[in-house]
Amino acid sequence: MTPSAAVVAPSVPQPLEPPVPASVALVDRAPRTPAGPAPAEAGPDGAVRRWIPRHVRITRSAAELPHTREIVARCEAAGVQDIEVLRGDQVTGLREGNEREVYARAKSTLAVVVAPPSVRKPQPIPPSADWRIDLARGCPAHCQYCYLAGSLAGPPVTRAYANLDEVLDGIRTHAGRGAVTSGTADRGHEGTTFELSCYTDPLGIEHLTGSLAEAITRVGTGCYGDAPSLRFTTKFDDVAGLTGLPHGGRTRVRFSVNADEVAGRFEGGTARMPQRLHALGRLARAGYPVGLTIAPVMPVPGWQESYGSLLDRVAAELAGVPDVDLTAEIITHRFTPASKDVLLGWYPATRLEMDEDRRRAKRSKFGGVKYVYPADVMADLRGWFSDAVATRLPGARLLYWT
Repeated sequence: MTPSAAVVAPSVPQPLEPPVPASVALVDRAPRTPAGPAPAEAGPDGAVRRWIPRHVRITRSAAELPHTREIVARCEAAGVQDIEVLRGDQVTGLREGNEREVYARAKSTLAVVVAPPSVRKPQPIPPSADWRIDLARGCPAHCQYCYLAGSLAGPPVTRAYANLDEVLDGIRTHAGRGAVTSGTADRGHEGTTFELSCYTDPLGIEHLTGSLAEAITRVGTGCYGDAPSLRFTTKFDDVAGLTGLPHGGRTRVRFSVNADEVAGRFEGGTARMPQRLHALGRLARAGYPVGLTIAPVMPVPGWQESYGSLLDRVAAELAGVPDVDLTAEIITHRFTPASKDVLLGWYPATRLEMDEDRRRAKRSKFGGVKYVYPADVMADLRGWFSDAVATRLPGARLLYWT
């Protein structure tokens, strides 16, 4: 890590549960020679965002797997002091205290666990990709509109999967299958697509796991044939470890971007917008297909000017990149009753608008309800973004709007 790299410094915490004695610890603490994380490189303002957990908890089954040694070595190199192997396969000690204390403890913990078969089975995920592959679940960021609120049960701890070979084997078993991109007229050239960021931000923990680089390399070098391609979205900017990978043009990296008023107020613990755009340009120049996930769109005062400025900055960052492959996906803000309850518990002082009276209820075929903007607001937003993307980023493909 370069001296100018800004990180969240670890503290010396109390263990979440009594540590396992060294005599029964299952992680080999002998010297290792893993690839390790690439040194963090400074962004446009001399900083790169890296999350450093205060606690690392390793389940007994995960401790037996070779990828765990890589994760432990990376965490040690990052300065994490509280790394313990648990006596069983449950991550314990997270629920003590009030709701805010539980949240804070969970958000400062990386759990290394084994993904069960139900998690390893790829699931369709329209409109993004043919299938979902989870390298981890949970996210270290502090977004006040968090998409995971109400979706993942329990404290919001980040769980990285140690059985990486089994997780990635879903690419092999599902290559050539799917209905979102595979065989379609509009996106068939993408092959069979696998989304890596449904339940996590894989770049946000990559310096601790190495899982993302392994997936990119395997797909890029044809380990699973010519059909698969990967895609993920991130709010982080630490791309130094990705630029030199043999990606083969088979991983599309999308950066979650937003108006400054939205990102600055609601996206805590993430890279700032100039850093994300700089990282977007770096990966485009390294030959990656790239994309924008403009989300969650909010009609804040002056939203046309704010989002217009954002698109102009993207255009400036990508100017001169030969044959840039750029997509855009646009998602408006929405919430459910369950997610609202969770978010208000996590962020009781939030200024995020979640007023059902100002929204339109939209029901799913399974009876669930989410609150979206009224039809006239949605029409205004969609019309403006469709025109603005075509005008300001004429080479970009707008994949979907929701």
